[in-house]
Amino acid sequence: MNRTLMKTCTYGVMHLTVAVTVAFVLTHDWRIALAVGVVEPLVQTLAFVVHERCWSKAGDIKVAPLCGHAHGPEPAS
Repeated sequence: MNRTLMKTCTYGVMHLTVAVTVAFVLTHDWRIALAVGVVEPLVQTLAFVVHERCWSKAGDIKVAPLCGHAHGPEPAS
């Protein structure tokens, strides 16, 4: 298994564990905690796909720097 796939799988397990644990702490009901813990990561994954597509489309938009000056390489003289 390559490193990226392994990292993705372990992150998924961690996300599921955290979601179930937080839901259980809030509800004290394992059934609700498992339902939330399974549904939330799926919804979050779909939200991430939409987020990435928006960022890809916004890639060509010029954004003014926050600090008042441009960053990057100096122009050639």
